[in-house]
Amino acid sequence: MAQADDLIHQPLRLKIMAALAAEKDEPLDFPRLKAITQATDGNLGSHLTTLEKAGYVAIEKDFVGKRPRTRAKLTPLGRKAFRDHVAYLRAVVEAAE
Repeated sequence: MAQADDLIHQPLRLKIMAALAAEKDEPLDFPRLKAITQATDGNLGSHLTTLEKAGYVAIEKDFVGKRPRTRAKLTPLGRKAFRDHVAYLRAVVEAAE
Protein backbone atom coordinates (compact mmCIF):
# COMPACT_ATOMS: atom_id res chain seq x y z
CA MET A 1 0.00 0.00 0.00
CA ALA A 2 1.15 3.55 -0.68
CA GLN A 3 2.36 5.58 2.28
CA ALA A 4 0.78 8.70 3.77
CA ASP A 5 2.76 11.91 3.39
CA ASP A 6 2.60 13.43 6.88
CA LEU A 7 3.48 16.84 5.49
CA ILE A 8 0.51 16.84 3.12
CA HIS A 9 -1.87 14.95 5.42
CA GLN A 10 -2.43 18.01 7.66
CA PRO A 11 -5.91 19.29 6.61
CA LEU A 12 -4.99 22.83 5.55
CA ARG A 13 -1.92 21.64 3.63
CA LEU A 14 -4.06 19.03 1.89
CA LYS A 15 -6.48 21.80 0.82
CA ILE A 16 -3.57 23.93 -0.41
CA MET A 17 -2.08 21.07 -2.40
CA ALA A 18 -5.47 20.14 -3.90
CA ALA A 19 -6.17 23.73 -4.93
CA LEU A 20 -2.75 24.09 -6.53
CA ALA A 21 -3.02 20.71 -8.27
CA ALA A 22 -6.32 21.79 -9.82
CA GLU A 23 -4.56 24.76 -11.42
CA LYS A 24 -2.22 22.46 -13.41
CA ASP A 25 0.99 24.49 -13.88
CA GLU A 26 -0.54 27.91 -13.34
CA PRO A 27 0.23 29.80 -10.12
CA LEU A 28 -2.62 30.67 -7.78
CA ASP A 29 -2.58 34.07 -6.10
CA PHE A 30 -2.63 34.36 -2.32
CA PRO A 31 -6.11 35.96 -1.97
CA ARG A 32 -7.70 33.25 -4.13
CA LEU A 33 -5.91 30.50 -2.23
CA LYS A 34 -6.99 32.10 1.04
CA ALA A 35 -10.64 32.12 -0.14
CA ILE A 36 -10.48 28.49 -1.26
CA THR A 37 -8.91 27.23 1.97
CA GLN A 38 -10.77 29.59 4.34
CA ALA A 39 -7.46 30.18 6.14
CA THR A 40 -6.20 33.33 7.82
CA ASP A 41 -3.31 35.23 6.24
CA GLY A 42 -0.85 34.09 8.90
CA ASN A 43 -1.97 30.47 8.90
CA LEU A 44 -1.90 30.20 5.12
CA GLY A 45 1.50 31.89 4.96
CA SER A 46 2.92 29.55 7.58
CA HIS A 47 1.72 26.42 5.81
CA LEU A 48 2.91 27.69 2.42
CA THR A 49 6.36 28.26 3.95
CA THR A 50 6.39 24.69 5.27
CA LEU A 51 5.44 23.32 1.84
CA GLU A 52 8.01 25.57 0.16
CA LYS A 53 10.79 24.36 2.49
CA ALA A 54 9.87 20.77 1.59
CA GLY A 55 10.21 21.62 -2.10
CA TYR A 56 6.52 20.97 -2.80
CA VAL A 57 5.50 24.55 -3.57
CA ALA A 58 7.24 27.42 -5.36
CA ILE A 59 6.37 30.93 -4.18
CA GLU A 60 6.50 33.79 -6.69
CA LYS A 61 6.53 37.39 -5.50
CA ASP A 62 6.16 40.32 -7.88
CA PHE A 63 4.22 43.54 -8.33
CA VAL A 64 1.10 44.43 -10.27
CA GLY A 65 1.55 48.14 -10.70
CA LYS A 66 2.63 49.23 -7.24
CA ARG A 67 0.83 46.43 -5.39
CA PRO A 68 2.76 43.37 -4.22
CA ARG A 69 1.49 40.00 -5.39
CA THR A 70 2.27 36.56 -3.99
CA ARG A 71 1.47 33.46 -5.99
CA ALA A 72 2.09 29.78 -5.37
CA LYS A 73 2.29 26.73 -7.58
CA LEU A 74 3.24 23.10 -7.22
CA THR A 75 6.74 22.01 -8.11
CA PRO A 76 7.21 18.72 -9.98
CA LEU A 77 8.18 17.14 -6.63
CA GLY A 78 5.03 18.56 -5.03
CA ARG A 79 2.82 17.30 -7.84
CA LYS A 80 4.27 13.79 -7.45
CA ALA A 81 3.94 13.89 -3.65
CA PHE A 82 0.30 14.96 -3.97
CA ARG A 83 -0.48 12.21 -6.50
CA ASP A 84 1.15 9.64 -4.22
CA HIS A 85 -0.79 10.89 -1.21
CA VAL A 86 -4.08 10.75 -3.14
CA ALA A 87 -3.22 7.17 -4.14
CA TYR A 88 -2.68 6.37 -0.46
CA LEU A 89 -6.07 7.88 0.48
CA ARG A 90 -7.80 5.92 -2.28
CA ALA A 91 -6.16 2.70 -1.09
CA VAL A 92 -7.38 3.36 2.46
CA VAL A 93 -10.93 3.91 1.21
CA GLU A 94 -10.85 0.81 -0.98
CA ALA A 95 -9.52 -1.31 1.90
CA ALA A 96 -12.39 -0.12 4.08
CA GLU A 97 -15.08 -1.15 1.57
